[in-house]
Amino acid sequence: MMLGAAGFGLVGALLALKWRREADAARSETGEKLGAMRAALDEFESLLAAMPEVTVIWRDTGIEPAVIGPISTLLPGETRAHAVLEFRSWLEDEAARELAARLTDLRIEGRMFETSVTARDGRIIRATGRLVGGAAVVRLRPSGLTVEPPLRGSALTRLPSPAEAQAILANLTIPAWLRDRDGLLVYTNAAYLHFTRTLGLKGERGTAPDIFDAPTRERHLKALEDAADTIALTEQHDLAGGLELVLFPLSGGSAGYCYLPVSRPKPAENEKSEPDLGHLTTVIDALATPIAVFDKRRQLTHYNTAYAQFWGLDVAWLNTAPDEKAILDRLRTQGMLPAEPDYRDWRSKHLMSYALTTPRETPWYLPDGRCANVIAAPATGTGGVIYVFEDMTERLALETRHNALMHVQRETLNALSEGVAVFGTNGRLKLHNPRLSMLWKLPMNALGNHPHIDDIAAACGQAFPEDGHRIWSDLKQRIVDLNPTRTDTEGRINRADGRLFDYAVVRLPDGQTMMTFMDVSESANYERVLKERNEALIAADRLKDTFVQNVSYELRSPLTNIIGFADLLASGQVGPLSDKQRAYTDYIRASSANLGLLIDNILDLATVDAGIAQLSPEVLDIPTLIEKARAGLDATFTGGEEPVNLSVEIENDLPIFVADGTRIVQVLYNLLSNAARFSDPGSQVRLKVAARGPERIAFAVEDDGVGIPEDMRSAMFQRFEGQSVEGRQRGAGLGLAIVKTFVNLHGGTVLIEGRAPRGTRVTVILPANAALALNAGE
Repeated sequence: MMLGAAGFGLVGALLALKWRREADAARSETGEKLGAMRAALDEFESLLAAMPEVTVIWRDTGIEPAVIGPISTLLPGETRAHAVLEFRSWLEDEAARELAARLTDLRIEGRMFETSVTARDGRIIRATGRLVGGAAVVRLRPSGLTVEPPLRGSALTRLPSPAEAQAILANLTIPAWLRDRDGLLVYTNAAYLHFTRTLGLKGERGTAPDIFDAPTRERHLKALEDAADTIALTEQHDLAGGLELVLFPLSGGSAGYCYLPVSRPKPAENEKSEPDLGHLTTVIDALATPIAVFDKRRQLTHYNTAYAQFWGLDVAWLNTAPDEKAILDRLRTQGMLPAEPDYRDWRSKHLMSYALTTPRETPWYLPDGRCANVIAAPATGTGGVIYVFEDMTERLALETRHNALMHVQRETLNALSEGVAVFGTNGRLKLHNPRLSMLWKLPMNALGNHPHIDDIAAACGQAFPEDGHRIWSDLKQRIVDLNPTRTDTEGRINRADGRLFDYAVVRLPDGQTMMTFMDVSESANYERVLKERNEALIAADRLKDTFVQNVSYELRSPLTNIIGFADLLASGQVGPLSDKQRAYTDYIRASSANLGLLIDNILDLATVDAGIAQLSPEVLDIPTLIEKARAGLDATFTGGEEPVNLSVEIENDLPIFVADGTRIVQVLYNLLSNAARFSDPGSQVRLKVAARGPERIAFAVEDDGVGIPEDMRSAMFQRFEGQSVEGRQRGAGLGLAIVKTFVNLHGGTVLIEGRAPRGTRVTVILPANAALALNAGE
């Protein structure tokens, strides 16, 4: 034992040493990973701090925002991080109000923004707001531009700022740009980037390429400075050809845009020279939108592949530079143009596009179901027209389906029996249905103005002075809760006027909140009435069971005395009886036996209803069971009444019968007694016992009585149903009810059917082994 203990201690020490080494190794590895993570975090913070911008992050309401980046880039000489949030101290008043309003929209409604604001020292600050992972992030970066006094000799009192010019240039469909005072690009629009990609120009380090070289830019700046106003000039480009430029000065820089070159045939020697637009080919061929260019003689000078495919025209024919009139006539012949009653008048109006000075848009509804938005724009310097055919078919189909869907949703919402209200993140009502107005007595015109939830609470307080304002004040806490982890809630509102509402608050994916109200006052009243009635029925049923049990037990004691004294009189120990006295005594004994049996049946049914009835299965002898039932039947016919003749047929090779013997005797007795009651005195009653397969035994009792009508057979199994058919006795209606109850306890079935020409057959089918059936039932 000592050696074993020493060995066990040694093994334990070795295991402890091993586990400690593993724990130290894991701790060391964790420390290395933590150190690497901290180093990476420090590196990221250093990178952010080195960037020439300031990032402000609001992770949650009520918590101070995090400020990352060098504050000195925005506020020279300032060291306080949160000084950047004091907008009025370093921004112009209008810019401070605008940035504060945009920040409020970002944090409350999630509305992103990108704008430029002017600092008090004249610098242009670029501000960008986004939602990142549920946090509001604002980036502030100096653009390098400053607001300076107007150019020398300018007649303007104030030059536009770069931010104002950018807002305009961003919407242009022609190349446009912004430059600082040194002539370097600080902004380009989408059309400029597309134009440079078409020319094959690439910028350095991801920046936009400049279409002009340094000497050309210096010449442009010198011309702007000399003119001190907007200038227009033509610049020959090596790749794009002749470009028509428009340049105008800004405070702290300049801006400009150019018209794209358009190709056209060379004029004859005796014609006036027109601008060369051949370089437009490369531009429009890359576009998926159908485009066609016609000169002032209405001849096709250029088109792209999308144009030929859209109209299904032969490319070889288009290369012959046909007249636009010929193209329209061919399209009409092919059934491609809009159906017009006066085609010549329609064509004449369309060809007036060559007199346009500004672009014109006209929708064409084509016979094949397509819709084209035809944009006709004058080709500057050529006198021709540029046509752009936008296929609006899919867009219109989407809009139609969207409108239909919105209409269906609106009608569905209005038809709901529930009151529906959808609130935005700012607490204002975005959507509602008429049922909401009915439930809370709110005017529809007031709800249509998108009121705040506080206004709705005040209106409900006027409509329901007792608790209207309090209810909506409680609901407000669930609506304006911006916690991203909040869950849907539901409950019941018991209004002071007696109305009951089931409400549900559901958070929508876009951050809005939907609230529904269902008036359940009527159903709640029905539920309360049904509950009270059910409780009354349960109490009555319990009282009935108690009454039956008490009466049964109370009747048993005097009945025992009656039976005892009747037996004493019949025995002759108290003296001889006359024939009439003996007949009366036999009637007393028979009636007492019937009454005792009835009481036993009532007690058995009460035991079954209480759920405490139990079976005692054992191996039984079927002939013995039948003899006990016959003896009970003979006892009920004492007193000179002629009994029925009972014949018994038992098949051979019956399976071993396992059941509760007492219950089976009661079943057989009630079957025989019921047959005797509906048979004439002295008639025959037959009991047949046969096997139904290897696992079931059938007991069939037949009589030649008046029979049971088919409409009364189902009632024969109900308790306390007095039989109204003609027979010797009617009884209390418990015989077949006892049979059905005990047979069901054994897992068997009872069938009742009529016999021809008269009589009834009652068949009881029981499992041969009731113990197995009982276990399966449990």
